[in-house]
Formats: sequence, structure tokens, C-alpha cells
Amino acid sequence: MAGAMRWSPKAAGQFEQICSYIASDSPHYARLFARKVNALIKTIPQFPKSGRVVPEFNNENLRERIFQNYRIVYRVKPGVIEIVAITHGAALLQLP
Repeated sequence: MAGAMRWSPKAAGQFEQICSYIASDSPHYARLFARKVNALIKTIPQFPKSGRVVPEFNNENLRERIFQNYRIVYRVKPGVIEIVAITHGAALLQLP
């Protein structure tokens, strides 16, 4: 089981952009979306291998959880789980 959680700058920026986009229509739903994504992310350290392996990369340590239409991609490393991307499911996945 990995310990600490860390967000890559790219993932943090993507999350902020998604929330801003949702807020342009509904600030309420943007806050709700942000709370639910954060709640999901907080569960990852308990069962880091429960997310599916990202099919584009086929790397056992690169996994994702799906929330609504979004992919929350994370990397499992010794002692840390890094959120590396949050992207719409229809978007091409590019990782740093």
C-alpha cells in the first residue's frame, strides 16, 4: 500500500480548468464535482491497485479511476501515489 498523495502540476491544472468550465454554467455543480472527485481520490491509497490499468500504456503502476466522463489517472510509486492527469474520457491521454 502506498502512503502519501501528490498531484502533478499538470493534473492540478487540468482539474482547475475542468472546474472552471463547469462553473461557467453552474458554480454549484462545479463545487459538487470538485468535492466528489476529491472524495474519490482520497480512497485511492486504501486500494491503489483497484483502479484499472491504463489501456494506452499497459503499465501495472499506471492506473485510472473513472468519475462521470472523466479519467483520473494515477501512478503508484513506493511510498507515494501521484495523480498525473484528469481528463475527459473522449480526450487523447498524454502524460508528462
